[in-house]
Amino acid sequence: MLEELKKQVVKYALQADRSGLCKHRSGNFSVRDPKTGYVCITPTGMDREEMTYHDVVVIDLDANVIEAETAQRRPTSESLMHLEVYKQHPDINAVAHTHSKYATAFAVLKKPLPAVVYEILGLGCKEGIVPVADFGRPGTPELAINTVKALEKSDVALMQAHGVIAIDKDLKEALLKASYVEELAEIYYHTLVINNGNEPPYVSDSELQKWEYPKEIKLLDSLTRTSSK
Repeated sequence: MLEELKKQVVKYALQADRSGLCKHRSGNFSVRDPKTGYVCITPTGMDREEMTYHDVVVIDLDANVIEAETAQRRPTSESLMHLEVYKQHPDINAVAHTHSKYATAFAVLKKPLPAVVYEILGLGCKEGIVPVADFGRPGTPELAINTVKALEKSDVALMQAHGVIAIDKDLKEALLKASYVEELAEIYYHTLVINNGNEPPYVSDSELQKWEYPKEIKLLDSLTRTSSK
């Protein structure tokens, strides 16, 4: 069932590990099938290097396990968080939850990430910051509710004392957003160090809203017609 989606989950979960966004079985990833509404999600407590698509578990939005090819596999204990995202965001079909170092350090401090670089524009941050979700014990409905609340303001969020969550229509893009959050956190950290702990200048929200594709670039007619639709 849903083999291609399961393979995507394995591919990007492994990519997250190999890029350093997750370590030691941490983090979790899921993709929702738009047709059935079923969610393919990483199993709990398994090394990504050993995981195949047969280990990915299929659940529905009510947390019922629909399929577990390998009998002992259970969905991640943070499945409720993924499911709450899908319930509240019907246009979203992928969730990436990572434990990257710099971003998690700011999550521990419950410190939002400001717009120190323009790239925050691609993270759907409506208030010009990466917000922090209030603390909730992992695996609980409280964590799910707090996280979804933070995602009302952004496509990404820090999770207090926990890590990062990113959402998108596909898992490749969700993981890319989580990667950008870590890069933003690392840049912010180094600017604070260089600046003796003083806050660096930010890109204002009004400035972020002014960005548009440069008119000076002359596109092919076919591209112009496509972009205008």
